[in-house]
Amino acid sequence: MNYLVTIGLEVHCQVKTQTKMFCSCPTSFGDEPNSNTCPVCMGLPGALPVLNKRAIEKTIVAGMMLGCTTPTISKWDRKNYFYPDMPKNYQISQLHAPLCDAGSVTLDVLHYPKDVQKQIKGEPRVIRLDHIHLEEDVAKSTHAEKRSLIDFNRAGTPLMEIVSMPDMETPEEAVAYLNALRQILVYGNISDADMEKGQMRCDVNVSLRPKGQQELGAKIELKNLNSISAVRRSLYYEIERQAEELDMGIEQVQSTRRWDDDLGETQLMRTKEDAHDYRYFPDPDLPPVETTALVESVKHEVPELPAAKRERFVEQFGMTDYDAAVLTAERPLADYFEAAAKGCKSGKKLANWVINELLGRINAEDLTIDQCPVTPEKFAALVAMIDEGKVSNNQGKEVFTVLWDAPGQEPAAIAKEKGFEQVSDTGAIEALVDEAINANPDKVAEIQGGNEKLVNWITGQVMKASKGKANPQVVTGMIREKLLG
Repeated sequence: MNYLVTIGLEVHCQVKTQTKMFCSCPTSFGDEPNSNTCPVCMGLPGALPVLNKRAIEKTIVAGMMLGCTTPTISKWDRKNYFYPDMPKNYQISQLHAPLCDAGSVTLDVLHYPKDVQKQIKGEPRVIRLDHIHLEEDVAKSTHAEKRSLIDFNRAGTPLMEIVSMPDMETPEEAVAYLNALRQILVYGNISDADMEKGQMRCDVNVSLRPKGQQELGAKIELKNLNSISAVRRSLYYEIERQAEELDMGIEQVQSTRRWDDDLGETQLMRTKEDAHDYRYFPDPDLPPVETTALVESVKHEVPELPAAKRERFVEQFGMTDYDAAVLTAERPLADYFEAAAKGCKSGKKLANWVINELLGRINAEDLTIDQCPVTPEKFAALVAMIDEGKVSNNQGKEVFTVLWDAPGQEPAAIAKEKGFEQVSDTGAIEALVDEAINANPDKVAEIQGGNEKLVNWITGQVMKASKGKANPQVVTGMIREKLLG
């Protein structure tokens, strides 16, 4: 309570390309260790790098999606350090002239952890970006008790580093930032951003300072964060650790610490000063990139962003803000909904069915929307049948169950086979309505006396008499007309 917390994130995200950043080796995941290598990504003498144009283009598109500007000239630098995961003993990166400057990420309620979403009030927080630069990824190190194993398949993969300004104040904001950023990158097909596969990783910078002090405290960098939940847990631990030491008068020193997820604590790795520790200098093997033509050529690749799509869904389909946020959380789900909406008049009813029935089944079976066996067209046909009163809501759920297990069938055929087709013929329904009214004079008197809730009770009697086949909307309307005028 005595300190102000300041948090900034450096997010490393692999760019989705077929080949590596400076050579033609494939970037596929899960191949035999050390099978996707060549003299360039292994750092052998005399091997020269060649720029991956597609990686540069996708980084520029990412910058556009995040509101960044792209300088007309971008340059490459060598970041020198000695570690087994970088065989050249330097990493090709960008320090002085990155591909993207500034920009921002907006945090909406659903980006926050579920346990705090109800506490988020006011205008959405906007986290500023410092820059985005492009570099090459390092090899994957696996540390055993007495040895380390190195897989160079990942070495040289195009890697964006998205550096935020120190604008976050809580672990929950850091989680929301990562969720929002990942959503945008996946929307733009920039990256799959799968943290389990190492496609997205982050380093966290956190500092504490006494309330009222303008100058930021010593920056502590946290490494080895392989999940969004680990980011939240490590921040809670580190904030408490720094606060306890500051309370004891122990001055914090700029340093790098690793997060041990098993122990639930951070551990000192090394003290660190500034960028000059890496002895950056311009890479002599790579020319500067003129970006003007590239920027123009990729403008058409910028998709409708999640926030804009949410607003459009609310306006176009008449759904709630919450429903729109759920449906636009992932681009494949939004695409599925829009494809289905072409064959369904009621976007609001379709949204309810997608969220409650379709997503419920997908989550229960641990599938993705791309693995859904029911096509958008058939799902739309089912919802249209319900909306038009051809089947009831409960009957629709039964049709959906059959359709899920046998996706080759048609919803209408399933409904017919099960005898679910509802009767909308007013003559047949009127006879049942008259019978229910005549059999329940006491209920009719109460309805006409002002207890209109009993209309639903009379409707229920008609539905029983029709064995669920009468259209309940037609039934209710007819009862109201006969009893209430």
